Amino acid sequence: MITPPVLETALVAFATFFATIGPVDVAAIFAALTASNPPAQRRRMAIKGCVIAAAILSAFLIFGNGVLTYMGITLPALRTAGGILLLLIGIKLVFAEPSGGTSTTADETREATQKDDVSVFPLATPLIAGPGAMGASVLLMSNTHGDLKLAAAVAGAMLSVITITFVLLLIATQVQRILGVTGLHVISRVFGVLLTALAVQFVFDGLKSSGLIST
Repeated sequence: MITPPVLETALVAFATFFATIGPVDVAAIFAALTASNPPAQRRRMAIKGCVIAAAILSAFLIFGNGVLTYMGITLPALRTAGGILLLLIGIKLVFAEPSGGTSTTADETREATQKDDVSVFPLATPLIAGPGAMGASVLLMSNTHGDLKLAAAVAGAMLSVITITFVLLLIATQVQRILGVTGLHVISRVFGVLLTALAVQFVFDGLKSSGLIST
């Protein structure tokens, strides 16, 4: 049976990964970049990109905290800094503005349009495993405090979002046609609001655990 803490962790992680990865936005960009590619090639790129992105984010889930500990970065500092990063991304999503944390820059997009295979760049990174998702991976895993069930919930949420992303990549053209620009922005704004609230909570938790503010 799924206990309330595990369910809560899974829901928070899912919302955070969905907002920082942005499966619908990734699918729309992928459709634009691969418009001239045959379906079989687009499918291969989608599989390769999602597998590589999952490997990257899994590495951050497993080794991120250890690296930060080695560098002398405390958990309160990570929560506060991660919260600020996610807050900036959330604000961008609410106002439907492009962000380097969840999308490509103009220069990166121009470079990608000249490539036949976009599975590694820009699909795997930075579109799926971007700075926002990487930071969220470390931050969410640090909040599990070594609890294996909670850690599994975070990992499961990450894999669930990547699975959703993969499915949307396979039907990217149809998604773009059905939702249109307005539909894409509505979804971004909804999850942007959720991400903004979560980010503020991360900042509060970081400041509280640092001792800078009292309860």
